[in-house]
Amino acid sequence: MTDAIHVTVQGRVQGVGFRAWTQRTARDLGLTGWVRNRDDGSVEAVFEGDSESLRKMQEALRKGPAPSKVADVSARDTETAGAVDFQIR
Repeated sequence: MTDAIHVTVQGRVQGVGFRAWTQRTARDLGLTGWVRNRDDGSVEAVFEGDSESLRKMQEALRKGPAPSKVADVSARDTETAGAVDFQIR
């Protein structure tokens, strides 16, 4: 069964390769969806996949890539959209 979560990551997450890292990590976990920067300096993403991979992604997001500094990760369940890849928007 495919689940989906909508995530917002706050902190020093723009200009540090966060979206590319998120894309690589999501693909490694077999997740689909998208990630993008927001005007307020946060990063927003939707992930679709199995619940265990979604849990691992949330855990990874709390750490982020080396140059980032994650202050907060908020996630909520959302509807699946049937994404076939993971894209940077």
